[in-house]
Amino acid sequence: MTRGLIKTHILGYPRMGETRALKLAQESFWRGESSPEHLQQTARDLRSSHWKKQKDANLAFLTSNDFSLYDHVLDHAALFGATPKRFDKVPFGAKNIAPETTYFGYARGNTEQPAMEMTKWFDTNYHYIVPELNAETNFTINAHDFLTQLDEALQLTKQVKPVLLGPVSFLYLSKARGINKLDLLDKLAQQYAYLLQELAAKKIEWVQIDEPIFALDLDESWLKAFKTAYAWFRSSRPKLLLTTYFANVIQYQSVIKDLPVDGIHIDCVRAPEQLMPWVNAIPAHWVLSAGVIDGRNIWRNNLDNTLSLLETPAARLKDRLWLAPSCSLLHTPVTLAYETQIDAEIKSWLAFADEKLVELNILAQALNQGIQSVENELTISRAAISSRNNSGRVHSAGVKARIASLNSINENRESPFAIRQAKQKSRLDLPLLPTTTIGSFPQTSVIRAARAAFKKGGISQTQYDAEMQSQIAYAIAQQEEIGLDVLVHGEAERNDMVEFFGEQLAGYAFTQNGWVQSYGSRCVKPPIIYGDVHRPDPMTVDTASFAQSLTTKPVKGMLTGPITMLQWSFVRDDQPRETTAMQLALAIRDEVQDLQNAGIAIIQIDEPALREGLPLQKAAWDKYLRWAVRAFKLSASVASDDTQIHTHMCYAEFNDILPAIAAMDADVITIETSRSAMELLDAFGDFSYTNDIGPGVYDIHSPRVPSIEAMEKLMLRATQVIPIERLWINPDCGLKTRGWSETAQALKNMVSVAKNLRNELV
Repeated sequence: MTRGLIKTHILGYPRMGETRALKLAQESFWRGESSPEHLQQTARDLRSSHWKKQKDANLAFLTSNDFSLYDHVLDHAALFGATPKRFDKVPFGAKNIAPETTYFGYARGNTEQPAMEMTKWFDTNYHYIVPELNAETNFTINAHDFLTQLDEALQLTKQVKPVLLGPVSFLYLSKARGINKLDLLDKLAQQYAYLLQELAAKKIEWVQIDEPIFALDLDESWLKAFKTAYAWFRSSRPKLLLTTYFANVIQYQSVIKDLPVDGIHIDCVRAPEQLMPWVNAIPAHWVLSAGVIDGRNIWRNNLDNTLSLLETPAARLKDRLWLAPSCSLLHTPVTLAYETQIDAEIKSWLAFADEKLVELNILAQALNQGIQSVENELTISRAAISSRNNSGRVHSAGVKARIASLNSINENRESPFAIRQAKQKSRLDLPLLPTTTIGSFPQTSVIRAARAAFKKGGISQTQYDAEMQSQIAYAIAQQEEIGLDVLVHGEAERNDMVEFFGEQLAGYAFTQNGWVQSYGSRCVKPPIIYGDVHRPDPMTVDTASFAQSLTTKPVKGMLTGPITMLQWSFVRDDQPRETTAMQLALAIRDEVQDLQNAGIAIIQIDEPALREGLPLQKAAWDKYLRWAVRAFKLSASVASDDTQIHTHMCYAEFNDILPAIAAMDADVITIETSRSAMELLDAFGDFSYTNDIGPGVYDIHSPRVPSIEAMEKLMLRATQVIPIERLWINPDCGLKTRGWSETAQALKNMVSVAKNLRNELV
């Protein structure tokens, strides 16, 4: 590979593959249709292709061990012998269990055990599996899989940089019962030291050791933990690149500088202001890896601006300056190569993972060989930047005028909750402990085939609409047979809860293959907000009205909230996120008004990403929560008192934002609680949350059908925290990834729980 003064590398690469080969292999294996070897060969092929791309882009190192069959945090739990002992019990009837089956059981559950808990990776839409630690945790190194991946890369070049999640971040991100997590630190760090010694024996020059919790507000005990842990790494190891991302870490500079490492990576996209303070302060033998390519978004880099930013650091540090994306490219789609349908002008504004590798190479070449060596590339870049800055499709005078008049809109509901609650009870006449679902029902092969045929022109709009109405009718009939109290139309027509709405809003663009991993095999295709957002026409009214016409029970109108639309899209970076959020809120507000006018009595505005959008450092929380709550309230406040507004949130720690959740003033909130055994509900009880709550009673991400007894136990616990008259019963999340047979049985059990408790507790 080319050896310039300034080196380039990446922190990680998307795992799924250009055509989601990993997803297909995972799900085939889970269905029992393919072997472990087929799964592993797919993984090997993907890793090989990822490394070839890095090599072709003249990166100084191939980054290894960033790949995972499910999740990298789970991989580290397995690597260091910290998988839960509760999974040691062999599922009934199982024989000759493959290691891959055991591994996936941790993440997805099995017939004997529920899955490990899952939560958001910092403020991204990626979810990680939360390690479970207790007094019986005994760390031991199990490095076979780790070293196998490393050896694959070493066959291509000796310049390989393996990635590890650092020991302090691993502990911090874990969940411990009955112990102080930090009491396990020395034992864990010792196992890391053994692994580093083995890597040194393999003559690995650099190891990337990620400590992303430096992006958070850390107390003194956690800061001291770094000194304790890294004391184990003072000798017999490769060079260590301490990797930070997602925030400015300058507040911890003195702590980091004292660690026995050999360089630091910093995020210069989210926090470019930290670059020069680090240039001025790093020890003489350290390298500084500057994350100057956005690893979280898809906009083409302004190469001229980046070169200007790097001019002084390059002159000062010379070959001690490395260039990289701001974070792992896990959070971006793979390549623009397959995007043949997106508007050509908009496409010229974009850069996915592969294009970001090219940008890295251009920057390094410009700094190492002079601007003239990349003049053609810079000319293309300048044209694209100019096109985006001056495009008429980006700005709408009508939207800007409406945003300017926001202060004239009342963002509060007409009456307080107690008054609304009485009016809603009169209108809806629901039983105690109403049962419902979160929104989606199984996306069957028939549904997917119809959607694919429609997109390819194989069936007409009329034929497609007829098939979707048939699926909606089936979902309504199934729910009535099961005995649910509040129904949903099942979302057969929706490919994704954000993409579906984005396709109908002005200011959005869409990709064919812009997939990003959310968790496991679950991939999302975030839409791209490139311009001012508004709603040209109603989006869900016809579907909701059709579903409601099929039943006398209330059917919820299902909407995605403005903050989730924002968080789960690739958002324009030429105006404040708050402004884009308010544009989205007004679009959703218009839809709420039209649903209400059509007679829909319950409208759910999902905000699973509200907590995800919270800034990582508390100093910025209040500002974000003010505009995020305002956006939700703007979308909902048009509803009359007897229209019941629901919202849904999942997989997050709610404790620290409960005042904001209360300020949203939704009539009913449904939350994920089953994986945490209702622990998350305690915070609502301690806070004296006054509105209705639907705690999830079973985990929809697991194929297990929960028993009546298990769900009843959870609901009994819920009644100890929340008054029974304010409780609903529902699954944790939408059911689109499940099959109908397991879904129907699980919901029948859930309805039985409601009936049992009505008889037992009233």
